[in-house]
Amino acid sequence: MAPAAIELIRPDWPAPAHVRAVSTTRAGGYSSGPYAALNLGPHVGDDPQTVARNRRALNRTLNRNMVPCWLDQVHGPDVVIADAVTATAGEPVAADASMTGEVATACAIMTADCLPVLLTDRGGRFVAAAHGGWRGLVAGILENTVGAFAGQGITPVELIAWLGPAISPGAYEVDAAVAGALRDADRAALTPASPGHWQLDLYGLARLRLAACGVEAVFGGDFCTSAEPERFFSYRRDGVCGRQATLIWLE
Repeated sequence: MAPAAIELIRPDWPAPAHVRAVSTTRAGGYSSGPYAALNLGPHVGDDPQTVARNRRALNRTLNRNMVPCWLDQVHGPDVVIADAVTATAGEPVAADASMTGEVATACAIMTADCLPVLLTDRGGRFVAAAHGGWRGLVAGILENTVGAFAGQGITPVELIAWLGPAISPGAYEVDAAVAGALRDADRAALTPASPGHWQLDLYGLARLRLAACGVEAVFGGDFCTSAEPERFFSYRRDGVCGRQATLIWLE
C-alpha cells in the first residue's frame, strides 16, 4: 500500500520568491509504530533504512535537486556553513544551526517539540535554520545565527524570521533548574504553574532573543506539537517518537 501524501507546512512570511521553506508533519512516509509515518530522524531507534527511504520520499515530494544539510543536533550554540558540510558527505556535524548562500543546499532542522527557527534577509542572499530547544536558546544559538549573517554584511534589521512547529507553553512545564538558567530578560517567557514549576513559552523566548539581537520581523509561532498527535511528533507527549523537519533553501 502506498503511504499517505506528505504534508508540507509552508511559512507565511514575506520572504523573496526564490527562498523556499517547508516544515513536515508525521503524515506520509514508511515508518511504523511510534515513528509512524514520516520519521526523518535516524537517531531515535527507527530502522535506518526506513528513515533513509523517508528522506528520499521527501526529496521527491519537494522535486528539487537540493541536498539537505542534516546536523547532529546537540542543543548547543554552534552554527556551520551548510554547503561545506554537505560537500564532505561524511557523518553529520555536531551543530544546531546551518547557513548557506548557495543554491541547491538546504539547511535542515529536526524537531519533536523544540523550536525550528528559519531566517533569511529581505534580499534572499542567505538562508539559515536553527534548532531552538531551551538549552540552545540559552546558549545563544539565535545570537550566533544572526551573527553569521552579520559576517556576510547583513544587519539584523534586514532579517526576517519564521518560527515553525513547536510545543506551546500550555504543554511545556519546566522546573526551577530550567527557569534558573534563563537570564532576567528571558523571564517574560515564563508563567507560574505549580509550586517550583513554570510554563515556558519557547516561541516567546525566541522572540525575546531575536528582538535583543535587533531582528524586528518575526512570523509564525502558532503551532503546538503536543496538542496534535495525529499531525506532529512530540517527545514530551510520547517519549519514543519520530522527528519532523524544517528546511530552507535558495532556488
